[in-house]
Amino acid sequence: MTVELRRLIVGVDGSPNSLAAVEWVAGLARLVGAEVTAVHALGLLERFDADPPVPVEGHGDEIRRRFEDVWTAPLNDLPVPARREMRYGRPADVLLGLGEEHDVDLVVVGTRGLGGAGLLLGSTSAEVAQRCRRPVVVVPFSSAGP
Repeated sequence: MTVELRRLIVGVDGSPNSLAAVEWVAGLARLVGAEVTAVHALGLLERFDADPPVPVEGHGDEIRRRFEDVWTAPLNDLPVPARREMRYGRPADVLLGLGEEHDVDLVVVGTRGLGGAGLLLGSTSAEVAQRCRRPVVVVPFSSAGP
């Protein structure tokens, strides 16, 4: 069996764990020449770092700026296509749906996001790993750095 990685997708929420996932997927994309789609799911509230959540409505430009310029910065200089998509919905549903829509070969998530739920894995990464019909990589994060 031959495995070919042509299209990768990575979930991004601005957390240190998702930055580790973006850095990992950027390295993999460089290595295998695969295109990358970074995905950020929008809900009613958005969390910036450790700050209290703010309503998405009225903060769309700031969210998009952070997503494109900060949270996905490791994708900027890739020699392959790198897209960024923001969609409304539950993070796991958005990531799984776009994975199917783009017919990706690999789904990449960080261990835990800004939601803070879960012990070893966050609720989104655990749900993606359980429900996804495609291979999933859960990228670990260390406080010493990715």
